[in-house]
Amino acid sequence: MHYMNRRKFISQAAIGAGGALILSQMNNRLLANPAIPNADVALGFQTYPIRSMLAKDFSGVLKTMAGFGYKYVEMCSPPGYVNAGFGFLVDTKPADIRKTIEEAGLNCPSCHFGFKELTDKLDDRIAFSKEMDLSYMVCSSFGLPKTATLKDYLDAADKLNLAGEKIRQAGMQAGYHNHDMEFATLDGQLIYDALMARFKPELVKMQFQTEVINLGFKASTYFRKYPGRFFSSHLSDWTSDKKQVPIGKGIIDWKDFFEASKVGGLKYYFVEMDFDTFKDSAAFILGK
Repeated sequence: MHYMNRRKFISQAAIGAGGALILSQMNNRLLANPAIPNADVALGFQTYPIRSMLAKDFSGVLKTMAGFGYKYVEMCSPPGYVNAGFGFLVDTKPADIRKTIEEAGLNCPSCHFGFKELTDKLDDRIAFSKEMDLSYMVCSSFGLPKTATLKDYLDAADKLNLAGEKIRQAGMQAGYHNHDMEFATLDGQLIYDALMARFKPELVKMQFQTEVINLGFKASTYFRKYPGRFFSSHLSDWTSDKKQVPIGKGIIDWKDFFEASKVGGLKYYFVEMDFDTFKDSAAFILGK
């Protein structure tokens, strides 16, 4: 099914009804839509949720996503995720992965890496990233146990700062991606806030996971609290009873999100949800 441009559809509907007043009223409602940013949003998707599909038809699925309107893809490190769905790429040269991505009409500015990849195998992963022409090398998680102390988190942050310096020297930027665990409290501090105080802003930029709306935390709050500290976000939407739905169908205030994202410094927006939500999510964000 092809999506007609929303403005074109609304204009035709109004003209067909024979009324300039109707056209004016409908266009005003469109302009007042609280969620459509604009077609210039650097919209991408994270590959992890569709890794099994990519394993079966890497090129074909990428082309399908490009057809939905996505321009960017965020990968996961094949060697780091070899047992988590990306083993099918582990023997593929980074340059060939990049070529397949670009032939699909996409660009890959960012990739997720395991923490140990960025501490124990950093030189190798930097070489991979340069062949991929990445701009961002993202730590997907510290991988700490549930019993981890605040000191454990801060020690890990120090190690990522060190990796971030080397990544910067290589012409790229290190990033950190949150999950639910960073929004727990240890020693009277929210772990996320403690990490933000520990990370050196010039060495580690943040990637905010909007799924924590299910814990009561809004991305927009943190974009405004920490101006310029973010480079991207993982977008997902949810109902009040924590069911995943396409962007714009849930409880997140996307108008507020996109406005605040400018303060936060975001450059990329990666949708990360089940495959059947991707088409409608792109249409909503791009205003189609």
